[in-house]
Amino acid sequence: MVIDFSDLKKLVNQHVVDLFDHSVVISSRASQPDIERVEQMFEKFYVVDYQPTCENLVIDMADRIRTQLPAHVSLFSLRLVETATSYAEWFAADNQ
Repeated sequence: MVIDFSDLKKLVNQHVVDLFDHSVVISSRASQPDIERVEQMFEKFYVVDYQPTCENLVIDMADRIRTQLPAHVSLFSLRLVETATSYAEWFAADNQ
């Protein structure tokens, strides 16, 4: 065993799921009135410094997870699923 699944699940929940689940994600490049409108309309929102596409979100999530893993553990891959047929994948081998 490389890492206990409960430890990995806790890490992912804390640094990814709790932050992004049921959140509206908006780019900081959006206009201030747009950001203010989102703030008024939604209880949970998150502003990122990139265009929040599935591809960019999976990169951000991979970075968040990698920085929290124990030194002897490395992230191999990550898949972010939007719908049954739409997803983005991140592979460590492609990002070295």
